[in-house]
Amino acid sequence: MKPIEVREVLVLLEPNKFMRLASSDFEKFEKHIILKNVGINGQKKIFNSKVLIIGVGGLGCPLLTYLAASGVGKLGIVDHDKIEMSNLSRQTLFSVSDIGKFKVLEARNKINKMNKNILVQAFKKKITKRNIKSILKNFDIICDGTDNFETRYLINDQCKKSKKILISAAINKFDGHLYKFNFKKKSSCYRCFMPEKPIVENNCQSDGVFSPLAGILGTLQANEVLKTILGLSENSKNQIVVFDSIKLDFRNIKLNYNPNCINKCLK
Repeated sequence: MKPIEVREVLVLLEPNKFMRLASSDFEKFEKHIILKNVGINGQKKIFNSKVLIIGVGGLGCPLLTYLAASGVGKLGIVDHDKIEMSNLSRQTLFSVSDIGKFKVLEARNKINKMNKNILVQAFKKKITKRNIKSILKNFDIICDGTDNFETRYLINDQCKKSKKILISAAINKFDGHLYKFNFKKKSSCYRCFMPEKPIVENNCQSDGVFSPLAGILGTLQANEVLKTILGLSENSKNQIVVFDSIKLDFRNIKLNYNPNCINKCLK
């Protein structure tokens, strides 16, 4: 069978628009473009998207990898930590030779090698009340992959103030949670789910985490980001997806809007 040339395929899919997509781009993203719900216009939306990832750890590594591989045009990455030996079992962007280096700088290097057309903006700093507004302002979708409640509240509150879309994931032991909050509309938020910080701070450092769980939840975050960019199903909004990696069970829990939490968010 004679191979179909790139231009012929583009004419077939979207007449008169093939000149706007380089043949190398078509070849790389062909499996996206031939999807009915993506196409050339959808892939262009991905090229033009701006996504910020806070936390380049077990969640951030697979999330960043899939967004870069999918062609997201601008990626921001925020983390102030250096790579440690204990990270390597689940933070798949890094290797032994990276130990002692800053996560955001090494992650940027890896992504630039994967796709040189992506603009990667690295913030080698900790998110604080003083800098969060300026870091978030140039991005449309914010991804939270942090591992402590204080930072989660901070990200939630600023996203709500700035009317951003927040896609958040959390992992502990064998369980994971996924949330999506669209603050461009009336929406529940992280404080609706957890109004007050728990007395005991549970995280990977103290409780441990099953390595594949990080990859699963980070990939689910990437899935939600791309769905949001493409305007696909909104079924995931105002609910929590709970995943049990032992039982291989997904549960969707409705998260009701709590009007009483708005004052804490907007302080």
